Amino acid sequence: MSPTPPNAAGDLFAANLTGALLALASSAFIGVSFIVKKKGLRRAGAAGSRAGARPLCVAGDKRVGGYGYLLEPLWWVGMVTMLIGEIANFVAYMFAPAVLVTPLGALSIIVSAVLAHFTLNEKLQRMGVLGCVLCIVGSTVIILHAPEEETPSSVAQIWHLATQPAFLCYAASALAVSLILMLHCAPRYGQTNIVVYVGICSVIGSLTVMSIKAVGIAIKLTVEGVNQAGYFQTWLFVTVSATCIIIQLVYLNKALDTFNTAVVSPIYYAMFTSLTILASAIMFKDWSGQSVSSIISEICGFLTVLTGTVVLHSTRENDPTLSSDLYTPLPPIYWHIQGNGETAGKQKEDDLLPSDFITVVRQDYFV
Repeated sequence: MSPTPPNAAGDLFAANLTGALLALASSAFIGVSFIVKKKGLRRAGAAGSRAGARPLCVAGDKRVGGYGYLLEPLWWVGMVTMLIGEIANFVAYMFAPAVLVTPLGALSIIVSAVLAHFTLNEKLQRMGVLGCVLCIVGSTVIILHAPEEETPSSVAQIWHLATQPAFLCYAASALAVSLILMLHCAPRYGQTNIVVYVGICSVIGSLTVMSIKAVGIAIKLTVEGVNQAGYFQTWLFVTVSATCIIIQLVYLNKALDTFNTAVVSPIYYAMFTSLTILASAIMFKDWSGQSVSSIISEICGFLTVLTGTVVLHSTRENDPTLSSDLYTPLPPIYWHIQGNGETAGKQKEDDLLPSDFITVVRQDYFV
């Protein structure tokens, strides 16, 4: 491979720096959105059924099943905040490779962890500070050793990359796993196993990033004067992006409403980032031309960030126990039967009974 001219190398470095700054801004907005949306979901849960609940089918019931959060203004504030972050992230992919942009999403975990400590009463212990530091150090290493990616010259070139046998196998496997999780696992284990909802978000998310990157490059080329709207592949990538984003949002809301933010955020980050780096390495060949030491440094940086997320979430408290939905089993109920003439004499004894005792007066004692 011929060496990159100095001017071109400077342009690639500037593009990476721009992408990194946009990714950092994106992480800040997305971290805030996690908290705002969580508060909106809690409000919606207090007024009706929750996002993780099964839709109700009772005639005349005015609740909207598992989608009551759509009527909560605070949830929409979180959505707008998340949209701003995603737009910044979208633009970042125009300038920098996914290997650089995606791992920087760990900083959103730091933001959400700190804000959750103050606003959601999800306590961040002292060891959590170590987790935050590890995330920052790992992100810095990734930025310093990120590959410099040349932008494809057309959407047709991106389509050629997307239709390589290796990436087609990855995409087919991702779709098969997603369908199994959505159709088989989610109805049975979604309320008890966090990997189900988060797994759907992560697998679909890796495809989202690839299609979003393709759309972003198409927009960038069009702005530069090379119109890409005439390629059918452009609109296919747009359709795939929109579909994947909707699926991600639905299952991310279910995960946030069912499980603690401290658990959802790091697991989602670890799974989503790992799969996205894998998908990008297969499709865009991000590591092609890099030295072994640079690749190892990036992997170590990612593992450092991953360690930080594990430390961060393992030192935080769980949410107060909330019932998942109307189908959650009730606690045991103890029956205390009293007959006629015993009520007054048993009053003192009843005061000592636990609150889940139900007193039943047998009417046959009164006849």
